[in-house]
Amino acid sequence: MSQYSTVSRAKIKTIADLQQMKQAGQKITSLTAYDASFTALLDQAGVDILLVGDSLGMVVQGHASTLPVNMQDMLYHTQIVSRGRQQAFIIADLPFMSSATPLQAAENAALLIQQGGAQMVKLEGAKIEAIEFMVQQGIPVCAHLGLLPQSIYQLGKYTVQGKLEKDAAKILADAVKVEQAGAQMLIVECIPASLAEQISEQLLIPVIGIGAGVHCDGQVLVLYDMLDISLGRKPRFSKNYMQQSGSILEAIQSYVAEVREQKFPAQEHSF
Repeated sequence: MSQYSTVSRAKIKTIADLQQMKQAGQKITSLTAYDASFTALLDQAGVDILLVGDSLGMVVQGHASTLPVNMQDMLYHTQIVSRGRQQAFIIADLPFMSSATPLQAAENAALLIQQGGAQMVKLEGAKIEAIEFMVQQGIPVCAHLGLLPQSIYQLGKYTVQGKLEKDAAKILADAVKVEQAGAQMLIVECIPASLAEQISEQLLIPVIGIGAGVHCDGQVLVLYDMLDISLGRKPRFSKNYMQQSGSILEAIQSYVAEVREQKFPAQEHSF
């Protein structure tokens, strides 16, 4: 018998657990994770979701955008995060041009799940056919609407989306479509708080916000931003939790507590 066989292991969160949190009105906490050491701290602090984001291209690799990140990068970082995880739910990003067709999306998602240990994959934009096809193959999908970092060359700059009435209506319509296509979670980024609240109320699936106000079902931030160690200018919607903390663990615990108590994001972190 293995010497590890009697070691207790915390129950790993499932999408059903997160759905129950939404139904109960309990705020979901999420942070990005890229390695085993930070993952262990996030788990210890009780973070619900670890997002292995292609944001690693900027905060880990030093690129100016997420576009250079490839599937090999995402698979590697997902694997090492999954090794350090004890209880949190793991979502992994499908990077730029890895979901150009439904089949390509499904094949790359399978790698992140089979070899990487992810429980769900996230793709940017209302790619309805890709979502439907992946769901048909049994792949759990998180959609991503609002500001889409992989489209930065089209956008020209990182800016709030959905400020105009017609743009807000399209984001809301797309949110409904991705849920109907089978997505089991949605991340909305850099949209007005009022729009995010409307989406969260209308959808049955958990809606996680980043720069989208306090009324989403949960919040996510880039870990390096909230620890004030990322390169360059920090986004307005983030908060430096190291200012009020004596350790990284304490900073993460403060973030978790403030999200659950609806103290974060405050007005100054919203649009």
